[in-house]
Amino acid sequence: MPLSVTEAIRKRHSTRAFLQQPVEKAVIEQLLETARFAPSGVNTQPWQVAVVAGQAKQNLQAAFLAEFESGRRGNMDYGYYPDQWRPPYKQRRVATGKQLYGALKIERGDKEGQKAQWAANYRAFDAPVMLIFLMDDLLNTGSFLDYGMFLQNLMLLAEEAGLATCPQGALGEYPNIIRQQLGYDDSHIVLGGMALGYEDNAHPVNQYRTEREEVERFSRFFD
Repeated sequence: MPLSVTEAIRKRHSTRAFLQQPVEKAVIEQLLETARFAPSGVNTQPWQVAVVAGQAKQNLQAAFLAEFESGRRGNMDYGYYPDQWRPPYKQRRVATGKQLYGALKIERGDKEGQKAQWAANYRAFDAPVMLIFLMDDLLNTGSFLDYGMFLQNLMLLAEEAGLATCPQGALGEYPNIIRQQLGYDDSHIVLGGMALGYEDNAHPVNQYRTEREEVERFSRFFD
């Protein structure tokens, strides 16, 4: 039986190790066919999706990795993270990093191990499919909210289809490379990307789960 919405939400997690099993184009098309019914302000539908696999993915990730290995830092088209971290966000960020590196047995002082794991972002964790998300630069902040609903649709539909995902801001760190490699002009903002494929359930990096705040910690009810 298909997963319920509740089951899909609770089952979804950021997968960072995938099987080398290809995802059929028809399956991806079906995910996008349904995800497109996400709501958007005045029906703007800001989403533009590049589905990158095969040799195109190899070429794109090679370009990412060349930039990364050269030491040139990425420059996203927008600010994703705060310039200065403060509680409780700093603590949540640190805790997430500890879980990730702990699962991989990468010690705090192991700079090479940490660098290698960060580089895996630019390969979409070796998933067979890398999705890149773009939108027109004339759109404004509200369209980022709309886009989030589209992405959540896509991830939950992937769960229903037996697929795994990892939404990745890191895939938006070199937007000029994306535009050059995939043929988009400068009027397109690159938001980020997503790894898509079949989960390697045996890999230790897929075993941990990040914590979530209890409802009473982030909600106030007014009668």
